[in-house]
Amino acid sequence: MMKRLITILCIPVLLILLLGSCVEDYLDKAPESGLTPDDVFSKYENFKKYFDDIYEGNRLDGSTWRAYNIKNAYSLYFDFWDQKYTLEALTDMSDMGRVMDAQVIKAGQISAIINKMTYDPQRRPILGSMFYIVRKCNTALKNIGMLKDASQADINDFKGQAHFIRAFAHFELFRLWGPMPYLTTVMGQDDEWDIPRLSKRETLVRIAMDMDSAAMYFEQADLMRRDPGPGVAGHLNDPEQKRPTGVAAKAFKARALLYAASPLNNEKGNVDWEDAAKASWEAIQIAEKYGYELLPLDDYKKNYIGTTYSNEQLWAWYAGTKAYNAGDLNGQMNGVFGGGKTGWSGECPTQNTVDKFETKWGEPLNTPADRQAAAAAGHYSEQDPYKDRDPRFYIDIIYNTAPVPGYGNAKIYYETKDGAAVYGQLLDQSYAGITRTGYYERKTWGEQSVNNKTTPQYTDPLIRLGELYLNYAEAANEAYGPNGTAPGASMTALQALNRIRTRAGMPNVLPAYATSKDKLRDRIKNERTIELCFEGGHYYHDIRRWKDAPKVMGGTLYRMNVEKVPASTAYPTGFKYTRMPLSSDRQTRWKEAMYYLPFNTEDMYKMKNFVPNEVW
Repeated sequence: MMKRLITILCIPVLLILLLGSCVEDYLDKAPESGLTPDDVFSKYENFKKYFDDIYEGNRLDGSTWRAYNIKNAYSLYFDFWDQKYTLEALTDMSDMGRVMDAQVIKAGQISAIINKMTYDPQRRPILGSMFYIVRKCNTALKNIGMLKDASQADINDFKGQAHFIRAFAHFELFRLWGPMPYLTTVMGQDDEWDIPRLSKRETLVRIAMDMDSAAMYFEQADLMRRDPGPGVAGHLNDPEQKRPTGVAAKAFKARALLYAASPLNNEKGNVDWEDAAKASWEAIQIAEKYGYELLPLDDYKKNYIGTTYSNEQLWAWYAGTKAYNAGDLNGQMNGVFGGGKTGWSGECPTQNTVDKFETKWGEPLNTPADRQAAAAAGHYSEQDPYKDRDPRFYIDIIYNTAPVPGYGNAKIYYETKDGAAVYGQLLDQSYAGITRTGYYERKTWGEQSVNNKTTPQYTDPLIRLGELYLNYAEAANEAYGPNGTAPGASMTALQALNRIRTRAGMPNVLPAYATSKDKLRDRIKNERTIELCFEGGHYYHDIRRWKDAPKVMGGTLYRMNVEKVPASTAYPTGFKYTRMPLSSDRQTRWKEAMYYLPFNTEDMYKMKNFVPNEVW
């Protein structure tokens, strides 16, 4: 096993738990053969080629395809893979069209699959990639003093990127595998690798400190944002738009401290929440200072589909265009849209998720009691369930009768004719990848299909301004209550939350839910789920840091059964809507070990000081 890892990764220190050394290849394949260290690190163009490997690191090394780059930790890149599941599909948020690895993982078994997310170079080796780019960043920082033909602004830009990406890599490792040692030096074969893990909070604080350093260097390089602001020629079109900025660094610092304050990681009680609230407010102020803004609802989808970059994105990855039948869409997109009878799967929201979308009057629909109250007010009907909902519902979800380009109104129903079930077009039983929940995911779909052969642009909003308001609302509510503010802030937790709701065309949180920290907390969680659903894997991580996973993953997943019937007083739409549990093979189970991914089983007992995660 150790020799196999070294052969695959071939770098001196990559996985602290796992690796030996192949030592001399310190450049991890230098940009040009025959270069000396002085050639690589003293000349701007060579230094840039070496450093940019963290962004563009897919390449063939001998007989092994290496995919050790930062993209492996991007949620959208994770979705575009052949294993046919997303992070949301590993929670109660979504079901997949086909029963495959997603259901195995949700049922609490991952040990046979985890290699695909650690260092399998033909899948998504997140673990290997993150340690690889940490070493790249540390090597760049160690040798930046050798750079001779670069301006001070360029040097500061490299320093800012190296600190930022190093912190980003540690953060992604933390979210999936838990606390780690924080690597800031290039380690060699004679160094001690069996390093104890930091505490959870300490890991996150170190990440926040690195992000602060990155922001300092970006500010010195005049790169708080890379493109001109709104209204200026070149806006959102800088050739280096993919790289992080000072604003993004401050935003990620705030995110890291929010995680540090969360119940799973909190060590200092209210102090941690106060720190998170202050950092979130600082990030909001800096983002607004440099011209970032919430997009209007009409342009909301530009944050992730149909355009290269948006002015709400503080840092984003442009994934390019994808045709309706692109192979890397067959995990996220269903076969009935892609025209694939057997090879496609597709992400399908559960009824549990649909219930999180409030009425347009702001009433929650999460529980039977909530729905009964909304029905009593004349604002909800179980037999006309998609009328008068949060406007984001119509942006995010394809439901029965929803308008769908190329299909007219979505036919996600069955009817009985001559004693047999006849299925609507979007439940065509000849496809393996169709919904079992009664819904399809629309938000990041792109509207393309075999009946609407478009080629939309895809962008992953790695962090956007909308999230910052939600981060501040959550932290400020915990630290100061619904109507409290962080020091120097001009916005309460409630006002920050309502800022997001107003953009979405929703009313303010109803007064009944804004009277206490506990009540508002529930609405903040719900708002995060709706505003950030199907992007960035936020929900997967949120239910863990909130420690809500045992409850939500231990509950029943529901679908909507839709039967076409004659229109009547009982069934005014001509459809009978019935909530039903998903089949048993699509339900979830929760084990405490599932807070973090395990390492490979055979590597569990190699280290003494680094305590590994439990295998599940």
